[in-house]
Amino acid sequence: MGGYILDRATLRRRMEAQYEGFPRLAERRRQRVKTMSGGERQMLAMARALMTEPDLLMLDEPSAALSPKMAGEVFDKVQAINAAGRTIVIVEQEAQHSLEISHRGYVLVDGRNAFEGPADTILNDAKLRDAYLGGHVESDAES
Repeated sequence: MGGYILDRATLRRRMEAQYEGFPRLAERRRQRVKTMSGGERQMLAMARALMTEPDLLMLDEPSAALSPKMAGEVFDKVQAINAAGRTIVIVEQEAQHSLEISHRGYVLVDGRNAFEGPADTILNDAKLRDAYLGGHVESDAES
């Protein structure tokens, strides 16, 4: 649907760009969506959205119900999309991983903004971590 209004040449070019960015989707080009894993479905949703070449990509819980490995792959794709120049807004319960790949963060409590600032500041503030992010955050040295 992301290419519905495009001419064939543009559609082909954009689809190939998505297959290049999401090689797993290229492998599953003929597979029915309902037989794909949750991570593959998330990648397909991102690829569909990117077909329109938006300036801003909004993702709602991209790691929901995914294995840690697949969630990591999805977050890797999010980073690659951002590195290519696209602005991304993520709403995510997995705060630590989201903040690790983000430039800026907002902590919402009861639907209200409780704190905002540079992502690394939020991630590394012990009081914020304990109050809102579930306590201990593992540093690179501990991994």
